[in-house]
Amino acid sequence: MKNNKWICAAIPALLLHCSIGTVYCWSIFSQEIADYIGFSKGATEWAFSFAIFFLGMSAAFLGNIVEKDIHKSSLIASICFACGMAGTGFFIYYGGTHQHSPLALIGIYVCYGFIMGVGLGTGYLSPVKTLMLWFEDRKGLATGLAVAGFGAAKAIASPIMQAMLDNLGDGGIYKMFLILAVVYFIMMFTGHLLLKKPSSWHEPQKAEKGKGMMDVIKTRPITNYIGIWLMFYINITCGLALISQEKMIVKCIGLAASAGIISTVSAIFNAGGRLGFSAWADTMKDRNTIYKLIFILSIIFTGIVMFTGGIKNGEGNIFLVILVLGLIFVVNAGYGGGFSNVPTLLSDHYGMGNISAIHGLTLSAWGIAGLTGNQLANWIVSHTGESIDVHGVMVNPTGYQNVLYVTGALYIVALLISILLVRPMKDKKA
Repeated sequence: MKNNKWICAAIPALLLHCSIGTVYCWSIFSQEIADYIGFSKGATEWAFSFAIFFLGMSAAFLGNIVEKDIHKSSLIASICFACGMAGTGFFIYYGGTHQHSPLALIGIYVCYGFIMGVGLGTGYLSPVKTLMLWFEDRKGLATGLAVAGFGAAKAIASPIMQAMLDNLGDGGIYKMFLILAVVYFIMMFTGHLLLKKPSSWHEPQKAEKGKGMMDVIKTRPITNYIGIWLMFYINITCGLALISQEKMIVKCIGLAASAGIISTVSAIFNAGGRLGFSAWADTMKDRNTIYKLIFILSIIFTGIVMFTGGIKNGEGNIFLVILVLGLIFVVNAGYGGGFSNVPTLLSDHYGMGNISAIHGLTLSAWGIAGLTGNQLANWIVSHTGESIDVHGVMVNPTGYQNVLYVTGALYIVALLISILLVRPMKDKKA
């Protein structure tokens, strides 16, 4: 039992990631929060952007703590995530009794954005190195399994959260947060107790390591790391840009009644991409090949929908509807696959000694993309095209279509970076 890789690594990783992955359920209750505290949806949306930003920043700055002590980092994650949720619930309650209170809005920003964000960053990193150590021959499969839990959390938790909102009565939105804070703390604390590195792994001490994180990165041309960071950042930015408009695009092509089902299916593709692409990469000599495939598939589907005007002309045309759904599912899968492959790609290039710290630094790309991806798409939609009525729903087909011109160009840039800057390894590092 003490040396079982499933009990010591896989199960605790899933407990941690299936908890923190519920951050992506924000769209389920964001409007309810805005209505309950008396602010616009746009004002409350910043809570989610801050959560992703501080996820990336806490991973970048606390990566060394994860490197030194996964038990301390997983405990920090459990406490911060649960306290952040409970605090969010309290300030929603306060906002309900003090309508339009800036204190309630700021409290939600601090709790959901900053405190939960720290829990997200440390919780995301904590099990990754441990998984790669236990599943040394199938590192991609192992990390893909955990990160798939992060992606699948939305599909699992969304219907539960919706049921809670429907059945908890008046104030159900803050009651939901308080209940889930307890549930997720139990899950994450259990994962914290179980998480353990293999007894055969000897953690290098500072004197043994000899090289700090930046020294390790500089063992290869610095453009190599910059290339990995940039293609990771672009993939997330493009994914968030499309995913943030996914619900409205679905309504635009006449599938408003199926929006919930399509959202669940896209979440499954997101989780499947995290597991499938990373497991596939285990069979390849160069893991960077996976990123090339992700970008090529994204370029092809984006280009097809661009040139056919699939979003603008999709209503009533089953062929174009299939193309648009194909784009949504492919981008979701590639978005997820980009996450699960980055730690193993980094370990191949820079070894396992400082992998948590280097992975944490790389996740800063996620934090910055969290502030740019959604906002980029929102700006394009609000400044181009015009809103029209489609079956009683106001949508902007031209605006959504224009988002694709930008993401398509960015995917091409990412592919060129993957080819030109991220050079293949002759031999994978241990």
